[in-house]
Formats: sequence, C-alpha cells, structure tokens
Amino acid sequence: MVKKLMQSIREYKLPSILAPLTVIMEVVMEVVIPFLMAKLIDEGIDAGDMDQVVHYGVILLGCCILSLTFGALAGTFASYASAGFAKNLRHDMFYQAQTYSFSNIDKFSPASIVTRLTTDVTNVQNAYQMIIRTALRSPTMLIFSMIMAFQFSMKLSLIYLAAIPILGVGLIFISVKTHPIFQKVFDTYDTLNNVTQENLYGVRVVKSFVREEHEKEKFSKISEKIYTLFVKAEKRIAFNSPLMQFCMYACMILACWFGARMVVGGSLTTGSLMSMMTYAIQILSSLMMLSMVFVMITISRASMERIVEILDEVSDIQSPKNAVIEVKDGSIDFENVSFSYSQRADKCCLEHMTLHIPAGMTVGILGGTGSAKSSLVQLIPRLYDATLGTVKVGGVDVKDYDVETLREEVAMVLQKNVLFSGTIKENLRWGNPDATDEELEHACRLAQADEFIQTFPDKYDTYIEQGGANVSGGQKQRLCIARALLKHPKILILDDSTSAVDTRTDVLIRQAFREEIPNTTKLIIAQRVTSLMDADLILVLDEGKLNGMGTHEELLQSNEIYREVYQSQQKGSVE
Repeated sequence: MVKKLMQSIREYKLPSILAPLTVIMEVVMEVVIPFLMAKLIDEGIDAGDMDQVVHYGVILLGCCILSLTFGALAGTFASYASAGFAKNLRHDMFYQAQTYSFSNIDKFSPASIVTRLTTDVTNVQNAYQMIIRTALRSPTMLIFSMIMAFQFSMKLSLIYLAAIPILGVGLIFISVKTHPIFQKVFDTYDTLNNVTQENLYGVRVVKSFVREEHEKEKFSKISEKIYTLFVKAEKRIAFNSPLMQFCMYACMILACWFGARMVVGGSLTTGSLMSMMTYAIQILSSLMMLSMVFVMITISRASMERIVEILDEVSDIQSPKNAVIEVKDGSIDFENVSFSYSQRADKCCLEHMTLHIPAGMTVGILGGTGSAKSSLVQLIPRLYDATLGTVKVGGVDVKDYDVETLREEVAMVLQKNVLFSGTIKENLRWGNPDATDEELEHACRLAQADEFIQTFPDKYDTYIEQGGANVSGGQKQRLCIARALLKHPKILILDDSTSAVDTRTDVLIRQAFREEIPNTTKLIIAQRVTSLMDADLILVLDEGKLNGMGTHEELLQSNEIYREVYQSQQKGSVE
C-alpha cells in the first residue's frame, strides 16, 4: 500500500528529502543547547568566569538562530512536499477513474470516488506532512536527547527509558481498537456525499413534491451516524492524552526527586540537573508528538486503503495487444449475445440476441421499461462487455478494437443528456474539438437546434449552466444530437433522445438524418411509434429478448406487442 502511494511523490522527492534533513539539523541544534547551558552554568556562572559566560552565550545565540532557520526550512519543505504529493495523488486517482468502464464506476459509485478524491486525500496529505517532519523529528529528538542525558546521568536516564514500553503498548492498543471504526466513518461519508449530491441534483423534484423535510431527516440520520462513529473512535483515542500525561509527570517527579538528592550528595552539578530537566522535557515531548503522529496515521490509514483501491482498480474493458485501429464500416452483428450487469450468466437482462444490421441502415428499437433497449446499444461501443456471445462492428469483434478507435466511430446520445458548464460552442466541440463555426451551425441545423440558438442574445456564445439548467429538455436533447453529429460517426445511437421534442421537430431531425448522413448506421430507441415508422428495420424487445423484427407494416401484421403499442398511441392521439 505505502509503495503504491509513494509513486505519486514524483517531482516532489527533493523537498521530501530536504524536509527530514533540515529537521535533523534543527534537532541537533536543540539537543546541543541544553548541553551548552550546563557548561555556561557550571564553567561560567558558578565559577564566576564572565569570559566563559560570554563565550558560551555567543555559541548559544548562534545555535538558537540555526535552530530557528532549520525549523522554518523544514516547515516550508514539508508543506511544499505534502501539498505536491496530494496534488499528484488526486491527479493519479482522477486519471485512473477516467479509464474505468461503467461497471467499475458502478462498483464504487460517483459519490464514493468524490470522497476519496477530497476527504481521503486531505487526510493522507496531513499524515504525509507529519511523517516527513514530526514523525522523524520525534524519534530523532528522543534518541539524541537520551544519548545526551546518559552523558550526564545514566541513573536518571533510565527513568525516561522505562516510559517508552508503557506508551508503546498503550498506543498499539488504541490503534487496533480505532482503525475499524474509522473505516466505517469514511464509508459512511460516501453515503452522506451521495445523499447530498442526489438532493442538489434533484432539487427541483424535491421542491415540487415538498419533500424538504424528508430530505433533511435522511441527511440528519446519516450525519448522526458519522457523529456517533467519530465519538466512539475519539473516546478510544482520548486515552492517549491521560496515558501520555501520566508518563510525563511521573518521569518529571521521579527525575526531580532523585536529581535533587544527587545534587545534594555531590554526584550531579546544578547545571547538569537543569540540562537533565530540559532533556526530560524534550524526551517526553517527543513521545507526545509521536503519539499524535500515531493517532493521525491511525485515522489516515483507512483513507490510504480507500485511495489505493481506486489506484489498483483495473478497468474491465481494455484494448488488446495489436488492437485493430480502423473501423471499416458501420455494420453491426450480434451473435447469440447475452448480457448481465453482474456478469452472471444466470441473471441476464439481455438473452440470446442474434441480428445483423448492414452499414447505413436506420434501425428503430421499441420495448417497454426494463426490456434492455439501452443495455443492447451500450454493448456496441463497449461501454459494457457482453457476458456471452460476440458483438461485431464492421465485421470485427468489438473486443479486438482499440477502445478509443471504436468509440470515436460510435456517437451516442444517452437517455440522460448531459451538458457541461461553458458556452454552446464549447459543448458542441466535445464532438469535434477542431470543428469550425460553420460546421457547428450545420450540425445544429440538422439537429433542429440552430433556430432556438439564434434567439439567444449571445447565440453560440451563450453560456450553459452546469447540467444545462438554463435550457429546456428539448433544447438540451437537440444540442446533444448536434454534438454527436459533429463526430461524423459510422454509427449513431439515439437512446430515447427525442422524447422531449415535439412531433414536427422529430420528423425534421429524422428527415435530416436520411438526407445528410445516409451512410451512417442509425439506431433510434423511442417510445413513440411515429419516431420509428420510417426505419428500415424495427426491433421489438420484451423482457430482454427479441420479440419481433421487421418494417412497420410487417410488424403491424405479425407482432402483437407492436400492434398494441401502435393502436394505443393512435387512439390517444385521436382523443
């Protein structure tokens, strides 16, 4: 786990090395200062020698300045290194997430990925800064101070040494008890983010149904759970402080008692006792800082594990070696294809699908909710892989293609249309970054979007709010269709993408498809039979199976489901 995380340090290796080096130099100065103080007292003040007082005083001043300088440098390097490490970590996680297939994203959930990119990375950043600074400073200070203390009095030094195993056992006990709780805390954070994200995304629905109180209650329950878990963990961590204080004060009392007796007995000088007390503070402070580091690492350990899960996750969909990098045409073949989201052959939502679609054909797909219409078309660009059977595009198994090459030739307008923050031009150029203004306008005319764009004051420079909040559902759909057309794909898939446009606009869009992109294979999923009537081939799906296929006239004669849908819609339109 640590090795995996350390790969994200990269260009911040130098400050990561300089931080502990300057920390060591700072510690050396701090450890030398009590030794010089003892010399100043014993050889200068007690001996009445002002020259020695000045001599050691100047050296002490120099050591203090150096300690301050090294401390400032250590803080700067540690901050720079930890912030850079966190930046690279977020970069690596985000880039890794971009390679995921839909099934990988489903495994973690978007809310969980966001939590790991934010809260978990911040925890690891803080832990890393502590490790390269405080975690090194504390044991270094402990060792150097113990060495210097032994130089003055071995008997008194044994008092400090005895505290180390007591603290060690206590800290290990605290860590074992709190780590599982923090794991639950961060998992619950995922749920909290998911609820928040869902609420804000669907705020119009929440307000229209007056469900604010229900949402508040749902949020409060999860927030209360996080509070309860944190309190439970903090109660265990709270034992760290009294344990530390007990060891610290016990050592101080024992050192004062035995040290005073040794001074009276003449086996220890006053300066040496003062230095021993200073070293006692340094040793015990080091142990306290170590315990703080230990607590921080305990908290961040759960975050580290969650981050590594993201970095180690490999996409289910990979380009093969010697992948095919050219799609010959837009022909599509399904050879006994079955598909399950759980990748279990006994729980397939699409079963034994066999069909051939020549290049340039317009295919309509009709079926009720849950009939696997979207699942069928998502197998074509390998958004998911078939559980059984083979899907071919251009006569080649989709698994043999370079994934990027295949998806460049397949344009999809999904059920949930998404526009991003930016101008209309910027959104359209997702389809083709190099498209000219004339090409943008041409694609929008085909998608029947140019007409409403021209009514905006800024026309194609109109700013689209996040999620397309400032355009209607029908306008959003037409912009997404135009964006897909700019790819000049060999296969165009519209997944119920004209449901929010009126019948006349729907007719004009389909007419533009016939006239302008006759060689593009077009798959149109729709609920309205009128949107599919002029298709070359219509597929009727029912419960994941192909119930019928043919032209509009053929299906009216031979397929009961199609005929019932058509008649019910015709009856509704007449009424």
